[in-house]
Amino acid sequence: MPSRSVSTYYVLVATQALSMIGSRTSSLAVGIAVFRATGHATPLALIAVFFALPWVLFGGLGGALADRFDRRTLMLAANVGYALASGLLLLAFASGAFSLWQLYALTIANGVFNLVETPALQASVAMLVPDAHRDRANAIQQLAYPASVVLAGAFAGVLYVAAGVTGAILVDLATFAVAIAVLAVVRIPTPAPGPGDVQGAGALLALWRQSFDGFRHLAAQGPLLALCVYIAVVSALAGGLFWALMTPYVLDRVHMTAVFGLVVAAGFSGAVAGALAMAAWGGARPRIHTVMIGILLAGAGMALFGMLRTPVPMAVALFLLTFAIPFANAATFSIFQAKVAPDRQGRVFAALGQLISVLNPLASLAGGPLADRVAEPAVAAPGWRAVAWLVGDAPGAGIGLIYVAAGLAIVAVTLAFYAAPVFRRMEATLPDQAAVAA
Repeated sequence: MPSRSVSTYYVLVATQALSMIGSRTSSLAVGIAVFRATGHATPLALIAVFFALPWVLFGGLGGALADRFDRRTLMLAANVGYALASGLLLLAFASGAFSLWQLYALTIANGVFNLVETPALQASVAMLVPDAHRDRANAIQQLAYPASVVLAGAFAGVLYVAAGVTGAILVDLATFAVAIAVLAVVRIPTPAPGPGDVQGAGALLALWRQSFDGFRHLAAQGPLLALCVYIAVVSALAGGLFWALMTPYVLDRVHMTAVFGLVVAAGFSGAVAGALAMAAWGGARPRIHTVMIGILLAGAGMALFGMLRTPVPMAVALFLLTFAIPFANAATFSIFQAKVAPDRQGRVFAALGQLISVLNPLASLAGGPLADRVAEPAVAAPGWRAVAWLVGDAPGAGIGLIYVAAGLAIVAVTLAFYAAPVFRRMEATLPDQAAVAA
């Protein structure tokens, strides 16, 4: 593997991790402020919905951009956009004029920047890292998100008490400045155009048509489409639903903002450990076994998380849930990077992101009202005694029951897909595509 590619890859991963630390710190602080002000989970669930909206409507366009233009430039532009949005949010809080509609508008803007950045980043891995090293490379990339959650969770609550939301947003802006500086100087190879691709000025006219190419390619590769749908369903439960309810759930269970941050930090350190373990191991072959076993463990961890009621056991269950996810994510990305040609990966990854973005908001929208209007009020009803032994009868127990049901659903769906031979043997039936690390 050429040393320049290795260096560029690790620089990108480190920069991504730093930026995520700032963004997660800001996100947790804003989430705490909104929940303290409203007392409801629904406003937090709507944040996920508005973030996903650009993906739902135009996700394929981000993939087409990633396959047609310089991927480094796209990531740089996205980070500049993130910084501008954070600056406007800072002004809103600092002036005392903050309202939810401003947060939702800026969240939509961040969704637009994300649909430009994410396919460009994911499609760059195949141009920097050969297939034999890709499981480890993807696992190392998986470190960025959990490391940001652990570090942000460890001091977001304390920072919120000491400096408020504005202090957290200032941290976010500082990390974006570093990311912008790094992206201004690194170089990422662009793949050669594939057959039928339009280049130059004509590419602008063809972008809209090309934005649907990811789905067309997946439809021609049936098992890959099945994998996309499966991952989107799991993500809706373990991503959209889980994150929409996590802040009110943990706050209701532990009752203290500082303890909330420690539970999140300790729990999500499991993802750091999982990513390191996957990087050291390299995953099983076929890779689909790593995906399935990882998600089975994640579903079990989510169900267990919903049953527990005190900080230390909750952190242990969250550790199990997050430990398993990097194994599944890294192996999934490696499957797509091996089975999809480099000049099509931006569009395919965008199609996967678009599917996730359709289902995640639905799960978030369902989760907020389900918790606020059904599950939590039901805790006080006489019939709750039938499940109180499982999740308790204090505030947060209703959300706990939702987590138990969602975790068991993940286990059931995974077992059903794992039992299908066409899905289990997909890596043997689909040809590998040439991937060049420059």
